[in-house]
Amino acid sequence: QVQLVESGGGLVQAGGSLRLSCVASGRSYNRYAMGWFRQPQGKERQLVAAISWTGGNTYYADSVKGRFTIARNNIQDTLYLQMNSLQPEDSAVYYCAAQSTMSWTNYYTEARDYDDWGQGTQVTVSS
Repeated sequence: QVQLVESGGGLVQAGGSLRLSCVASGRSYNRYAMGWFRQPQGKERQLVAAISWTGGNTYYADSVKGRFTIARNNIQDTLYLQMNSLQPEDSAVYYCAAQSTMSWTNYYTEARDYDDWGQGTQVTVSS
């Protein structure tokens, strides 16, 4: 397992930017794919973006393509989500997730594929 701690959430006006970070620690496996999910109030958790172990392969939900960027620094064990042009519909609790993998290039797009989750960070976008 790996412990995940998110940070960087907050309140921002529409059109603004935020960068979320997720620091991983205590990992007991060599490689892990990661993802960012979000859960708007009263709705189900949904994938925002996913990234492979190497960072070379990424996936984005259609709703964030062109506005959000997922990246990782494996030396610092940190996952990032740069969010630009934020809109009120982006408001949610954002979670990072990790899943051990034997693959250098695979990512996962379903919440059920991930074993480890952070506690979440709130992002609120005002109109």
